[in-house]
Amino acid sequence: MASTLSAQRTGAALHKLLRLPPPLRQRTFSVLNRPQPNYPGHVPLNFIERGALAIGSAFGSLIDPYRHDLIASLGEATAKPYFVTRLRHAMISHPTGRRILRDKPRITSKSLSLEKLRQLPENTVGRAYAAWLDSEGVTPDTRDPVRYIDDPEEAYVMQRYREIHDFIHAITGLPIIIEGELAVKAFEFANTVLPMTGLSLAAIVRLKPMERKRFFEVYGPWAMANGLKAEEMLNVYWEEELETDADELRARLGIEMPPNLREIRKKLRDQKRAEKIAREGEK
Repeated sequence: MASTLSAQRTGAALHKLLRLPPPLRQRTFSVLNRPQPNYPGHVPLNFIERGALAIGSAFGSLIDPYRHDLIASLGEATAKPYFVTRLRHAMISHPTGRRILRDKPRITSKSLSLEKLRQLPENTVGRAYAAWLDSEGVTPDTRDPVRYIDDPEEAYVMQRYREIHDFIHAITGLPIIIEGELAVKAFEFANTVLPMTGLSLAAIVRLKPMERKRFFEVYGPWAMANGLKAEEMLNVYWEEELETDADELRARLGIEMPPNLREIRKKLRDQKRAEKIAREGEK
């Protein structure tokens, strides 16, 4: 009797599986029967593996917010089945977004000459981008390749999101310290609705009380308001805007500059130093 019931349940589960849409049906496989990759570097995951990747990378990135590989894995594991598809549709619905999807440009140190960007006029997007990379000690090649998104075009959309991240830093002036990174992630969450960008905000608990207060009073509200009203950042052909004045581009995209975080932090350090010297002088 038990074996009959088990067989019936197995048959019902198989029938349900076969009724799934082809994209979902295709991802239901065992680790011993993994399908062929859809593009170089692609790693197909089933539902259990994707869930485990999401949970593990979420905890790991909370412990160490500088683990870009874990943040990248979290982004891919949580981007399906809806969010990266929504971004792809947003690009298809926009003339510039369609061109980007057709051309599939990459932002790397090979596709962009940083030396030429450094020679552009002051306040151009390209000059600001190169200056920001130099000041933060990073390069365009620090972004991890997409591995866990099945559809090749959606994988490109996620790769593009990663590669334009530094342009958002550059035109907003926000540094890659945790406080600045959280402001950019909040902006990206409002602009893209990618779950990873929202989940990354859990790192707020790592901020000092003053930094947390500043985020909730200044940078969080700025990020949400500007991310919501701004154009979709994925529909900006950044390679064609390198010689554009940064103020002009921000105005066109609907982005207001946030308060200069580095200056605020420097003033506070100088103030504390002056107060310390004054206290020592009173002794």
